[in-house]
Amino acid sequence: MWQQVEIQLPPMRRGFHLITDQIEAALRNMSPVSIGLLHVQLLHTSASLSINENADPSVRRDMERHFSHMVPENQPYYEHVHEGNDDISSNCM
Repeated sequence: MWQQVEIQLPPMRRGFHLITDQIEAALRNMSPVSIGLLHVQLLHTSASLSINENADPSVRRDMERHFSHMVPENQPYYEHVHEGNDDISSNCM
């Protein structure tokens, strides 16, 4: 049996955001299963998913600081800026 549901997340600023509640809410709207595999696909070119245990909030802060340092906003060499100046830098977060 295959089940599929599409959810829409609200617009979010650049950064690392928890979406567990939205995913769990979508799962509650599906038929119950005893075992399965969850595929999560993000349909946006300048966003990505990271799966972490979220036991310590400092991990997200460390990741955000690292990516802000390694992928700064508004660099003159960014080519993919069709959706705004921050579009390419959010692709790496």
